[in-house]
Amino acid sequence: MINLAELGRVFILCGKTGMRRGIDSLAYIVKKSFHLDPFSGCVFLFCGSRKDRFKALYWDGQGFWLLYKRFENGKLAWPNNEAEVRELSEEQVMRLMQGFTIDHKINTARARELY
Repeated sequence: MINLAELGRVFILCGKTGMRRGIDSLAYIVKKSFHLDPFSGCVFLFCGSRKDRFKALYWDGQGFWLLYKRFENGKLAWPNNEAEVRELSEEQVMRLMQGFTIDHKINTARARELY
């Protein structure tokens, strides 16, 4: 498995992005909508409405890489706020790549029952 966190800082662009978009339009979204530099060497993650696949855009200094991951079983727990971009920790990147939610969630009602 590719460890995206080893490439540099990783940003998740929340909400849905059309999965038909290519390198140029994804780089445009990064720059115009979120005021980030697509040539910075950071990894930018995009997800479509089906939430069973995502794309990663990465500039290596000579050109762009566009990586695509599709999960055969299950869906991603992708943040919904389309106006938000979040930087992910290395642990969050690994959780995402394995198909888990990036945020630890505790069912407080269930936790109260246990105590």
